[in-house]
Amino acid sequence: MEQHFQDWIGRSVTRGDLVTQRLLAEYRATMSPFLFEPAEDIAPPGFHFGLAPAILETQDTGPDGAERKGLFLPPIPQPRRMWAGGSIETIRPLKLNAVVTRHSSLADLRFKQGSTGDFYVASVMHEISDEAGLAIRERQDLVFRAAAIAPPPAPGPDVALAADWQVNASALLLFRFSAFTFNGHRIHYDLSYAAEEGYQGLLVHGPMQAALMLNLASQKLDHVPRRFDYRCLAQLYSGTTFGVAHDGGRTRIVRSDGVITAEGQVHARGTG
Repeated sequence: MEQHFQDWIGRSVTRGDLVTQRLLAEYRATMSPFLFEPAEDIAPPGFHFGLAPAILETQDTGPDGAERKGLFLPPIPQPRRMWAGGSIETIRPLKLNAVVTRHSSLADLRFKQGSTGDFYVASVMHEISDEAGLAIRERQDLVFRAAAIAPPPAPGPDVALAADWQVNASALLLFRFSAFTFNGHRIHYDLSYAAEEGYQGLLVHGPMQAALMLNLASQKLDHVPRRFDYRCLAQLYSGTTFGVAHDGGRTRIVRSDGVITAEGQVHARGTG
């Protein structure tokens, strides 16, 4: 039965963190060599995904290993959560030793009916500030769906990838990104659980794909774009090589079989 949970909209939480040498080293070691590096003491694009995460005791996690619903997000009945996309606005980069706060609020929650069943889209707004004020504003869109009735189609045969970067989606890469972001979602490291949810393998993180696209776009432009919008389109599995490509202001992630799994768009300063 449809529940709107509209009284949850506006709920917020604020957490603090510090841009340490160790955190920067962990991010660079995980993502290297696929980074835009303007200076040694400046955090590369996408670093903010690892700042001020929800650090939960085990009893506050759900069966999927992510934060239990009913704490920050409402008790949505659909069990499967997926990263659908978002928007990253970089007012200025974060620097080494910056003391930061991340203010997170539930900005919107929509109930929808689709061909595969009812689902919810939750939009969470994060505002990351340092001593000088707001540095990064980010919207994250999360989808909550019913349990899988049938698995999504398996990837097709490999094709030649025309891409700027080719990334090995190893289980180690997924584990290290989960560790950096303190993300307990089991679809990224627990193969048997991913199979229970109907997937063909471990899933590459949505924010990792966003970070790769943003870094490539920044490298091509020689600066971090003021706003970068992106969306996830298809499953991207570990155990294969995928491509990251950028042209004409658009960036995309291309699976080994040629399917585009995520795409992003660079927006000029001041555009809506």
